[in-house]
Amino acid sequence: MSVPRQLERAHLIGIGGAGMSGIARILLARGGRVSGSDAKDSRAFLTLRAQGARIEIGQRAENVGDPTAVVVSTAIKESNPELVAARERGIPVLHRAQALALLMEGHRVACIAGTHGKTSTTSMLTVALQHCRLDPSFAIGGDLNESGANAHHGEGGIFVAEADESDGSFLTYSPSVAVVTNVEPDHLDHHGTPEAYGAVFTEFVKRIQAGGLLIVCGDDPAASALGEQAGVRVRRYGRTVTGEHDARVLDYEPTETGGRVRISLDGEELVVPVAVPGEHMALNAVAALLAGIELGAPAAGLAEGLGAFGGVRRRFEFKGRAGDVRVYDDYAHHPTEVAAQLRAVRHAAGTGRVVVVFQPHLYSRTRTFAAEFAEALSLADEVVVLDVYGAREEPQPGVTGALIADRISGAGVHYETAFDRVVPLAADLVKPGDLLVTMGAGDVTQLGPEILGELDRRAGA
Repeated sequence: MSVPRQLERAHLIGIGGAGMSGIARILLARGGRVSGSDAKDSRAFLTLRAQGARIEIGQRAENVGDPTAVVVSTAIKESNPELVAARERGIPVLHRAQALALLMEGHRVACIAGTHGKTSTTSMLTVALQHCRLDPSFAIGGDLNESGANAHHGEGGIFVAEADESDGSFLTYSPSVAVVTNVEPDHLDHHGTPEAYGAVFTEFVKRIQAGGLLIVCGDDPAASALGEQAGVRVRRYGRTVTGEHDARVLDYEPTETGGRVRISLDGEELVVPVAVPGEHMALNAVAALLAGIELGAPAAGLAEGLGAFGGVRRRFEFKGRAGDVRVYDDYAHHPTEVAAQLRAVRHAAGTGRVVVVFQPHLYSRTRTFAAEFAEALSLADEVVVLDVYGAREEPQPGVTGALIADRISGAGVHYETAFDRVVPLAADLVKPGDLLVTMGAGDVTQLGPEILGELDRRAGA
């Protein structure tokens, strides 16, 4: 498949980001010319450079060159020197979602949306379709553990994409199959109100092509309600659904490494193994199953593929073991995600305690959901709360990790403002048999290997 004319020579500002690097991968695989820049080097650049991308560290006007388009994400500010240069020279500027939509052309498109679970569900669907030898193209907000890739140009006619609602840019897509896992207020820094956040999903559902399919979780009231407004076919999944074409969850059984979900589907019962823990992950697997069936794959083959799914980096990713202490890393950064993951972690911990090192993400989210975060984190035995990882936001007066730490009950609580003191503190807290998880969307992910190293050092001392 050829490169879209607008993207024949693409310059990507912030090329190291999950979404941008995925677009670069696909463009390069199709034979496009790719350049880009980022503030710092990244492991993602090794592969991109090997495929022919020209990548500069540091952002300067001269990096732009002579592209047919400059691609940006919402995170790129108008004052960025490369974006300024592109606008001054009249070079077309495309949002990341617009570029991805161009790459989707000519494919049957499946988009996975929702407040929680979209990365895991997109990944599950991709791996299940690969198991059925359909070789889909895909673009995901995380790296598959099987391949280490977040995007791929496939030879099949299917394109699977994670649809990001955070800035409303998923309204660029027009899928033939859409999944909405749940709808719960988030990203209010952009959308403003819960009502506006919900409304953008209503608009997304209207983007489904005529004759297409909407798949929603019937256990989530807001997601299920979208089905009432859809002008296309609808299939629901969950414990509470009763429709003729719905996938009803009959039971869920945790296993040592994941779980097994039994569903009623089209008049038959089917058992779907899930290789990652938690009933929320089982629901994601059922959503992926329904999408895969709609895309032409056999249910039995999809179920086998879901059983072999190895997870996504930063989604309850095993980092290692030091003695009898296991260390994981997880991307959960919304109270509902934190609570769901900690319930799954509790089962995985067995008789051991659950120790969480949590880093709040965004000042606006911390301010809005401090009480809900505290309630979720109270499911752990010991909690270390870091200060807020601001990402794209400027600090807000009075908004710190203490807003959460001071509200936690039922667990040992430790509020640590100094990043370099977290590793020895965590090592002090864990006991043999414990499971420790670093959690959040910021640089807390760096701490897992350091904690393992400290535990090994102490064991050898």
